[in-house]
Amino acid sequence: MKIISWNVNGLRAVAKKNFFEYIDDENPDIIGLQETKLQESQIPKEIIDLEGYYKFWNSAERKGYSGVALFSKIKPNKVSFSMNDERFDKEGRTIIAEYDDFTLINCYFPNGQKDEIRLQYKLDFYDKMLEIMEEITSQGKALIVCGDFNTAHKEIDLKNPKSNAKRSGFLPIERQWLDKVFSLGYIDTFRKFNQEPEQYSWWSYRFNARKNNAGWRIDYFIVNTFAEKILQNAFIKQDVLGSDHCPVGIDLKIDGDK
Repeated sequence: MKIISWNVNGLRAVAKKNFFEYIDDENPDIIGLQETKLQESQIPKEIIDLEGYYKFWNSAERKGYSGVALFSKIKPNKVSFSMNDERFDKEGRTIIAEYDDFTLINCYFPNGQKDEIRLQYKLDFYDKMLEIMEEITSQGKALIVCGDFNTAHKEIDLKNPKSNAKRSGFLPIERQWLDKVFSLGYIDTFRKFNQEPEQYSWWSYRFNARKNNAGWRIDYFIVNTFAEKILQNAFIKQDVLGSDHCPVGIDLKIDGDK
């Protein structure tokens, strides 16, 4: 089974570029999209008509902002869209899908660069998400969390760590949350398989950043130890254009015989 996560930075825009070509080439079983930037009434017809997938949407109250979607060849047993906190739910950032073999959280984590208030909102969101993760894990369920986390964890995860040390996305307090997540036994799937530098998933549109590969790895698949047992591989598709982010993904080994 192949699961893909991609911050498309506007689904209507990427649908006019290479979105369908990429889906045809990659043929994922599940794809989580972030920053769709649309209401359900604005979904392009060609997306609605995309065959082979059950489709789920969570849009922000504010138009043209945030939003996530989940396309799945397998029908989930249950899908929920709430973090049980009005502050976060109104921004349409989360879809939680329960399957036979695992629970998948597709999430667009907030950006904290605007001001101190927004940074605190981001940190509060992080804490609430970890609370949800721990609740699912405590039930003995395999958990997969994918999406744009908006934070690079280690210096290896961005091109210019020193010059970005005081910028939201690489602040010590943000990185400490990821430290805490991994100290609790969760796994950064990409780093489980790949320790190479210059493996990024986001590049600024400015300064020829993508051409020069001056990027950040802020898109993750994080799993608990139960899900690690079915994890086969993790990868970044840096050559896929269409957004300022590229897709990231994992391969799972699902045993049909219980």
